[in-house]
Amino acid sequence: MSKHMPTEIKLHQKSRQLEIRFDDGARFTFSCEFLRVYSPSAEVRGHGPGQETLQVGKEEVNIVQIEPVGNYGIKPIFDDGHDTGIYDWDTLYDMGLRQQELWQAYLDKLAQAGHTRQD
Repeated sequence: MSKHMPTEIKLHQKSRQLEIRFDDGARFTFSCEFLRVYSPSAEVRGHGPGQETLQVGKEEVNIVQIEPVGNYGIKPIFDDGHDTGIYDWDTLYDMGLRQQELWQAYLDKLAQAGHTRQD
């Protein structure tokens, strides 16, 4: 059972943002790019430590649909065809708390791999 339950989920396609409010009052806004590059799918995370695949060129990615997954999470469908990541509520909450740290880690990995974001 999740420790954190959402009370509201809003997709803002024009700004490519997903807003989630939780039952404890926490509110997080995620860019679709952030959610895509941190997808909990095997395609992104691999099947074990060190098997992650760095996602590049996702600056303009958007979510076209959100499917509920039981009572424990959501599965966003991205416009680049990615549709295998299931985000449970606790994962989204943790990502919200650590968003700045995770985003900086992503930017650092891009730089180390010789990639830059196209803003």
